[in-house]
Amino acid sequence: MNADGGGQRNLTRNPAFDLSPAWSPDARRIAFVSDRSAGREIHVINADGRGHRRLTRNVQTYDGLPAWSLNGSEIAFMRARGQCSAGSCKYNEIYVMNVDGSRQRKLTRNADDGEAAWSPDGRRIAFRRTRDGAGDIYLMNADSSGKRRLTRNPALDFAPSWSPNGRKIAFTSDRDGNFEIYVMNADGTGQRNLTRSTVDESDPTWSPDGRKIAFTSDRHGAEEIYVMNADGGGQQNLTRHAGDDSDPDWSRTLGRKQ
Repeated sequence: MNADGGGQRNLTRNPAFDLSPAWSPDARRIAFVSDRSAGREIHVINADGRGHRRLTRNVQTYDGLPAWSLNGSEIAFMRARGQCSAGSCKYNEIYVMNVDGSRQRKLTRNADDGEAAWSPDGRRIAFRRTRDGAGDIYLMNADSSGKRRLTRNPALDFAPSWSPNGRKIAFTSDRDGNFEIYVMNADGTGQRNLTRSTVDESDPTWSPDGRKIAFTSDRHGAEEIYVMNADGGGQQNLTRHAGDDSDPDWSRTLGRKQ
């Protein structure tokens, strides 16, 4: 859809699930998760919905949550480790691969890790790590070295998203009793709540100019796409459907507002 919510159109027509879309940096392709094969896998299409291609073939479990590197040469994603049921897996790890699906390699081990987000300079990856039932935002170098913890929530922090200048990270947290959108400095300091709602709000993603954050909210009973200013003001609803709309992602090319 356009950035104002207009021009909505269907790019995939899968009778089951296509989800977690992620624009390539040049806005020519979209990576996404689909269950059209035996398991949930990473696929890619052109921005007009053509040129479909499957990138992973991990039929025993699930692959999900693709994230492009800034130069468009790699895609980080989450791979389930162990058994999955009802669309959920207990343990996950972060992998990275070339954009054609080749050279798949593991970046994290022996934890429940996921939701990778590349920094704008491509040098770091923010991600969610869950241990003993608590999830927090961590940071590591792109080669998997230098892992460090940024948040300390006894429940769950997840879904990190970098600001375009690399100075801040937006994320989802349930520290107030429901899911809210938070933002912090890239070193973990200055954490603050942007949404302050009594319903669940999640999946933040920054606009390319850093002025807006799109997110998912269920304040009207079903999940919808909202957008707000980077300071939390000016919140507005972009979609109004009877079903759920979620997982927003902005195109990154100047002049394209989708």
